[in-house]
Amino acid sequence: MKSIIEVENLARHFRVGSELIKAIKQIDLKIQQNEFVALMGQSGSGKSTLMNILGCLDTPTDGIYTLNNHQVSELTDNDLAEIRNKEIGFIFQTFNLLPRSTALENVMLPLVYAGISKEEREKRALIALDKVGLADRVNHRPNELSGGQRQRVAVARALVNNPSIILADEPTGNLDSATSIEIMALFQEIHKNGNTVIIVTHEEDIAQYTHRIIRLKDGEVESDAQNQNPTQ
Repeated sequence: MKSIIEVENLARHFRVGSELIKAIKQIDLKIQQNEFVALMGQSGSGKSTLMNILGCLDTPTDGIYTLNNHQVSELTDNDLAEIRNKEIGFIFQTFNLLPRSTALENVMLPLVYAGISKEEREKRALIALDKVGLADRVNHRPNELSGGQRQRVAVARALVNNPSIILADEPTGNLDSATSIEIMALFQEIHKNGNTVIIVTHEEDIAQYTHRIIRLKDGEVESDAQNQNPTQ
């Protein structure tokens, strides 16, 4: 199986006044294509910093990060932006939808940046919305949708570019428990369809849906284990 993510001797330090904060001390990590992974840790564990690096929103102080054969740690900001749009489908806790745009327009957005023609954008966005069960809501704006439906729009937007990885940051954080179960079932479906999915969470019950759980503590990997009995 091909490694989609390879991280070697990764470190990220921040200077706050005269103090050096070692958010990530040293991490080695490989994630294979079509894995379903939870990245766990309490506040201050380094999981958000690691997520930002994996998502090409930040670069490491030290070490090597290779994403789908691109050595990300050495790229310029412009190159990083291009990689983010092409290789990564982001899903956020707060959905991050444009309030005045329809579900269809929100899902088409990454394709606008990618320079895809309008006809092709619409076709791909409709397919993505159908995949998340929202074919009948394409012309609704976010305020006309429930929380779960908004998150489904965000999932469709993440899928529309056929990215190498789906990176979801606390994707159920703003949802009630019944809707959270629905959204996690959707992620399981996306994974079954061949996508590599990484869920960043501090919730144990959410992590249990995934097939591998990586726990961070104090900027290092505390444990990395296969989940033998994922929640179905």
